[in-house]
Amino acid sequence: MKYFILLFSLLCLTNNLLSQDEEKLRYIQFSGVIVTEGESGEILPLPYTNISVLNTSRGTISEFDGFFSLVAEIGDTIVFSRVGFETVQHEIKDTLTSDYYSWYQVMSKDEVLLPEAVIYPWPSKEHYKIEFLALDVSNDLRKQMEENLAEQVLKEMRNTLPKDGTEAYSYELQRQITEARYSGQYKPQNIFNPMAWAQFIKAWKRGDFKKKKEDKD
Repeated sequence: MKYFILLFSLLCLTNNLLSQDEEKLRYIQFSGVIVTEGESGEILPLPYTNISVLNTSRGTISEFDGFFSLVAEIGDTIVFSRVGFETVQHEIKDTLTSDYYSWYQVMSKDEVLLPEAVIYPWPSKEHYKIEFLALDVSNDLRKQMEENLAEQVLKEMRNTLPKDGTEAYSYELQRQITEARYSGQYKPQNIFNPMAWAQFIKAWKRGDFKKKKEDKD
């Protein structure tokens, strides 16, 4: 009788432990990083991406560095979506053995082709013909056009005009990635880079620095 009671107790304890493990693995902490491919092929974090659980009201968004974290349930389908990118779904498998699940999601850009829209500056071809024949094509107008399209003028505009939103965002993002990459250590210095020295010597032989000095004078 004693052996029977002991065996029954062991079976109940084992069943209780298994039930606790199943209950423990029902919910997990689902975390990860969302990235995309840049114009030059580099991997960039993708902020402000929507991460939601399919058919529920639960979800979150990725932070500026692409990181996200939310509580998910075994069997949930996680939906990654963002304007301009293809929507991706990922299912939480029931084969997990840990409460923490890390995921690295790559988002691809979604190109949407809109119907062609033709905008005419004149109501009809007859109006265009009248305006075209009345166009001033004098030498003064041609000279002004050549001055505005001169290589030196365009070069100065490229160097002086402020960056647009996309360029400013890419520059700031690249700066933060560089800071994170060399966090806690010294950044590499070009003074010890033989390739940088080779480019400097070639530029010096071509007289690039002399030309810059003459332009300043």
